[in-house]
Amino acid sequence: MIASPRPSPDPAVVLTKATLRAAEQLGLSNADLAAVIGVSEATVSRLKSSGRPIGPSTKEGELALMLIRVFRSLDPLIGGDDNKRKNWMGSYNKALLGSPNQLIHKADGLVRTLSYLDGMRAAS
Repeated sequence: MIASPRPSPDPAVVLTKATLRAAEQLGLSNADLAAVIGVSEATVSRLKSSGRPIGPSTKEGELALMLIRVFRSLDPLIGGDDNKRKNWMGSYNKALLGSPNQLIHKADGLVRTLSYLDGMRAAS
């Protein structure tokens, strides 16, 4: 018997699910996620109800990928601890000159936060 090939998952659906999970794990509200990826809160609601995926090649897709990278960079640094992750996101960071959960609302803050975390991972 020949096994039929499994269909490839839709990259937009995968990106949407990963973005929503990262946002949840980082303690971001719908309004926060909307600000980070540059969409409305209504769009975030549609993302959650599976009515609208995030296209990987769109601007919101690029920002969503960076948010996922923030989560993936932070997680090993805090040992996967939910409380530490949310505390880090909400606390003032001297190196970043702000709290990450506010900085990531703007693209330059998202890039700075990601660069900082990548540097911390490289140093550890």
